[in-house]
Amino acid sequence: MAETFADLIAAEDVLLFVNAAVTATGQREFRSEAHAQRLSLDFLHEYVCVNYRALYAATLALDINDHNAARIVETLLRTAGEAGAEEKRAEGRLIARRLAVLPPQRVYRLFRALRAARVNNRRTRAILRDWLAARPDLGHDAVKYRRGLKTAARHAHLPLGAGGAGRAGAAGAAGEKNGAGEAGEVGDFLFAPGRRTKYRHPLLDAHRRAHYEQGALYELPFTVAEGFAARHAVGREDLAERLAPRMTRLERLRTQRSTGVGTDLSVMPLTRLALYALSLPVDERVRRRAELTGALRTAARRTAGPYRGTWGRVAAVLDDSYSSSGSGEKRRRPLGTALACHFLLESLAAPGAYTAWWTSGTVDALLVRPWGPTPLGTRILDALEHAPERLVIVSDGWDNAPPGLAGEVLRVWRSRLDREGRTTVVHLNPVYDTDGFDVRRLAPSVPTAGIRDAEDLPALVEIAQFAEGRTGMAELREYLDRRVGLFVDDDPFCYFPGEPVAVQDREPGTVREGR
Repeated sequence: MAETFADLIAAEDVLLFVNAAVTATGQREFRSEAHAQRLSLDFLHEYVCVNYRALYAATLALDINDHNAARIVETLLRTAGEAGAEEKRAEGRLIARRLAVLPPQRVYRLFRALRAARVNNRRTRAILRDWLAARPDLGHDAVKYRRGLKTAARHAHLPLGAGGAGRAGAAGAAGEKNGAGEAGEVGDFLFAPGRRTKYRHPLLDAHRRAHYEQGALYELPFTVAEGFAARHAVGREDLAERLAPRMTRLERLRTQRSTGVGTDLSVMPLTRLALYALSLPVDERVRRRAELTGALRTAARRTAGPYRGTWGRVAAVLDDSYSSSGSGEKRRRPLGTALACHFLLESLAAPGAYTAWWTSGTVDALLVRPWGPTPLGTRILDALEHAPERLVIVSDGWDNAPPGLAGEVLRVWRSRLDREGRTTVVHLNPVYDTDGFDVRRLAPSVPTAGIRDAEDLPALVEIAQFAEGRTGMAELREYLDRRVGLFVDDDPFCYFPGEPVAVQDREPGTVREGR
């Protein structure tokens, strides 16, 4: 019996950490300051790593945010001495796969953190070297992420572009394959910029010429060209117009209103698109209703994939109260997540079998704005009247009109009115609660999971079943093992740190959206 109780406690600890790793980013929230977030996360990372190291590493395979993924990698590398040989091998696979899908700027920031922490063991150098060897174009990285690449090369003593022998020359081999130059052009560009009067790599040479030649600006990545624009008296609008074909989707989206450079909204990630729609004035949303709604529904259908229309009757209670405005660092993030979930749930439900209840009472999802109290209990009653097969609640959990009504409604519904469990209820919370080291819950009988991006909703609904307190460590381990297997085997970039790796063909400058 004691062992079973210990397993339940361990499962609760790991799930608590997963919720934090999904939602918390160390930034200020509506009800908590950044320093409190960081202190809370520091404790959780250390506690789970020390007590459940294997499970701590396995969370890299889950839909956690990039901030905590990088933090887990850093912690595992800092504490490598506490792991056995088999553990290191498993961790190496997970670390390599996670680094392959992280945005490169986040990985370079991680390398700087490792250098600041003086972590430079053999394992760390191998991981760093092999990640750089898998980069599609080190010349592009040298221009766009100059400080990060320079720090990484110096910290691991990498002979960039110099060829080298065996595994020590992995980074050099990468430089050769992607055209960085036979005589170490990347190394010279980073550490001896005055040594060459010309580079064979087009981006390196364009950066050199951009110091005195205006035309070279239009050969550079947009963010790099912006730094030279003032020197050549080039306006941001003109620069964006000329560089539009070279800009990433997110760069075009960020500059669309100020520069007039358009982008195809239908290919944008769902949550990012929802946040963009909320950033527009109400009159512009009304004017562009067909475009925005069409793009959101297209993104939702793409996200739903094979699950489209398979969830039956679905009701959603969505929080657009004032607290969904987020903070200055995470502006309208909770509301954007709720709006994206709205369109995704509409796609997951059977045709014509979806109803949405916003806490403000609005019926026009595209025009939602953060205002008013949070009458979750009343809206849950409205939703349950339609006897849905699934009820999904997206809220920060601060039920205050009146306080506690939502929890009582859910308790009575589960214990008196729906003992057979005909309606599945799940609470998804986009806000981390620093005081509770978890996301705020509505009722003990309702599974709760943290959420940051609506794209993760189907997987989070699955993992939320473990949060009811009735599932032990065996079931959780089985679930994590399954996710780890899918995660590690999903991408050809996965490799064992320190072993030979082939450079994959990937479009230079193409990165995944940061989370």
